[in-house]
Amino acid sequence: MTSERVTQRQTAGQATDEANDEAGEEGYQRGLGNRQIQMIAIGGAIGTGLFLGAGKAIAKAGPSLILAYLIVGLIIFFIMRALGELLMYRPVSGSFSEYAREFLGPFFGYATGWTYWLFWVVTGITEVTAAATYVQYWWPSVPQWTSALVFTVVLYFVNLISVKLFGELEFWFSMVKVTAIIGMILIGIGVLTVGFSKAGPTASVSNLWAHGGFFPHGVGNTLMTLQIVVFAFLAVELVGVTAGESKDPKTVLPKAINTVPWRIGLFYIGALIIIMSVVPWTEFSAGHSPFVIAFARIGLPLGAGIVNFVVLTAALSSCNSGMYSTGRMLRDLALNGQGPKVFARLTKSGTPLIGTTVSAALMLIGVWINYEWPSNAFTYVVSFATISGMWAWIMILLAQLRYRAKVNRGELPASGFRMPGAPWTSWIALVFLGVVIVLMAIDPDARVSLYAAPVWAAIMIVSYFVLKARTPEVFAAKLPEERRESEKV
Repeated sequence: MTSERVTQRQTAGQATDEANDEAGEEGYQRGLGNRQIQMIAIGGAIGTGLFLGAGKAIAKAGPSLILAYLIVGLIIFFIMRALGELLMYRPVSGSFSEYAREFLGPFFGYATGWTYWLFWVVTGITEVTAAATYVQYWWPSVPQWTSALVFTVVLYFVNLISVKLFGELEFWFSMVKVTAIIGMILIGIGVLTVGFSKAGPTASVSNLWAHGGFFPHGVGNTLMTLQIVVFAFLAVELVGVTAGESKDPKTVLPKAINTVPWRIGLFYIGALIIIMSVVPWTEFSAGHSPFVIAFARIGLPLGAGIVNFVVLTAALSSCNSGMYSTGRMLRDLALNGQGPKVFARLTKSGTPLIGTTVSAALMLIGVWINYEWPSNAFTYVVSFATISGMWAWIMILLAQLRYRAKVNRGELPASGFRMPGAPWTSWIALVFLGVVIVLMAIDPDARVSLYAAPVWAAIMIVSYFVLKARTPEVFAAKLPEERRESEKV
C-alpha cells in the first residue's frame, strides 16, 4: 500500500510539473535549467578549499596530498550517488532534511535541516574570510574585517534576485573558475614540456618525489590533511537543494552527479599534479594560494593577479550559494512546523527573503572573527564548517541505506538512479567519515570544531523535545504525500 501511494503521488507531482514548468515545489520558481545546474554542480566543488586551503595542506603533506584528494574524491562520488538515488526517488527542496525525516525519523529531519543551515552560515563566514584574504594581495593595508563587511553586505543584496538570475550569475561565476583552472593546467603543461619561463629549468614531474619523497612528512601527516581535503569538497551536495527549482530534475540531476569523477580528476588531482611539478612543494605555505604562488614563480605577475581575482570570485560565489541555501533550508523547516512560520514567506519572485536576511545577518559574525583573529580566522571556521557539513553527508548515506532496505522489501518503488555497490559502498563512506572525525579530534587546529559540536547537539536535542511537547502533531511521522499536503495549507 505504501509503495502504491508513493508511486501515485510521484505520478501526480510529475504531471503538475509538466503542466506548469515555471511553478516549482512549494511555490518556488522552476528557473534553473540544465546548463545552470551543471555549472552549479561543477562550481560547487571549486572554491576556497582548493584555492586557499590547499596551501596549508601541501605544506603539511607534500605531494602525497594528491593521494588524499584521490581517496576523498572516491568517497564523495559514493555520497553523491547515494544522494542521486534519493533524488530520483523523490526530488524535493530541502532534500537532506526531507529524506532524514522520512527514513530516519522526525528528530533527524529537524536536526539535519538546522545543522545544514548552520553549515552554510559558517561556510559563508569562511568564504568571506578567504575573500578578505585575497584582497590583501593588492591592498595589504586594508584590514580583513573591512573587506569581509563589504562583501557580506553586497552579496546579501545580490542574492535578493529571482532564482533564474541567481542561476545565471552562478553559471558565469563557475565558468570563470573552470576556465581559469584549465588555463593554469595548460600553462603548467607548457612549462613542463617546453621549459619556458623562470620556472622552466627546475620544473619537472620529479618534483613530486625529489624533495623528501612522495610522503616527505610521513603517512601520518597525510592522514591529518584529510579534514582539509574533506572541506574542499563540501558544497558538492548543493545540487540536492536545487531539486525543487530545477526545470527537469530527473534528467538534469543525474547528469550533474555523474560529472563528479572527471571534475575531481581534472580540477583537483590534475591541477595539483601540474602545480607541484612546476613548483617544488616546499615553496608553498599556509594562508597563500598555491595557484598565485605558482604564477609568481613562473614569472608572470600579471597572471598571478588574474588568478587572485579568479579565486576571489570563487570565494564570493560560494558565499552567494550559501545565502541561497540558508534561506531555502529555513523555509523547509518552517513549512514542516520546525521553524518560525515567518521563514515560509516568499517574495513575488520566489525568494525566501526573511530567511536569507536572517542568515546574512549571522554571517556578519565573520566580520568580528576577522577583526579579532585575522591570522587564524580561516582555520577556525574551516574546522567547524567541516564537522557540520559532514552531518549532511552522514544523513544522506543513512537515509539511502534505509530507503534501499525498504525497496528490497517491496515497500517503496526502486529509484532509476541506483547507487553502485550499495550497501557496501554506503558503509565504506560512513566508516571513512568516522575516521575523519577521529583525526579532527587529534589535530589541535581542528579540535575546536569538536568542542562546539556537543553544544550544538545539546541545543538540537533540547529544542526538539520542547517543540515536540508543544506541537506533537508537527513531529508525528508522516508519509511523503501527507507531509506535502500539509505544507500547502
